[in-house]
Amino acid sequence: MPLVIGIAGGTGSGKSTIAHNIKAAMAPQETVAIIEMDSYYKDFSRLSPEERENLNYDHPDMIDFDLFHRQLRSLIAGEAIDKPIYDFVRHGRRAEVDRVEPADIIVVEGILTFHRKEIRDLFDIKIFVDTDPDIRVFRRIRRDIELRGRKFEQIRKQYYETVKPMHAQFVEPSKKWADLVLPEGGENVVAIDMIVATVREWLREHRGNNRAVR
Repeated sequence: MPLVIGIAGGTGSGKSTIAHNIKAAMAPQETVAIIEMDSYYKDFSRLSPEERENLNYDHPDMIDFDLFHRQLRSLIAGEAIDKPIYDFVRHGRRAEVDRVEPADIIVVEGILTFHRKEIRDLFDIKIFVDTDPDIRVFRRIRRDIELRGRKFEQIRKQYYETVKPMHAQFVEPSKKWADLVLPEGGENVVAIDMIVATVREWLREHRGNNRAVR
């Protein structure tokens, strides 16, 4: 059975950086699969561009948790999955998928990673990335402009209408489920080193042993 790590936190907090830092720190023989919960947005391509633009993408209803849960369980059971690829420009799933093979370590990251109990229960380690809101919003602005082709007015409107209130309602309260609250995200080198050391120790202790089926 693989080690499963869940990473939650607000937009721009550094979740992806931590996930990739964990992967980079592992030995070549240790395989790591990173699953972004953003890949599991529901497909809204049937709606008009205006309707898609006005959806609240930070609400849990926007995530296909059922598909995510099934695929995560399959990956834990040693089965490869076809992870959806979401197009953030047109707000819909692409026709192609991303094949993800089983791995020794599975890292799940997303703002709503801890929202569902049946998913939380699959994690061996739960990390909440607690980064200052000012840092997070500037990171989001840069990402949305450079990678998603958004205009500043679009980003500002979305942040105040949905991102900020949904963070307060759903993301911040999920901190209580974390085993470790990590300040400053990917910039916290000491904390990341501690996480990597914990992962390596877990692998040493559990390699060759069977865990109870989740």
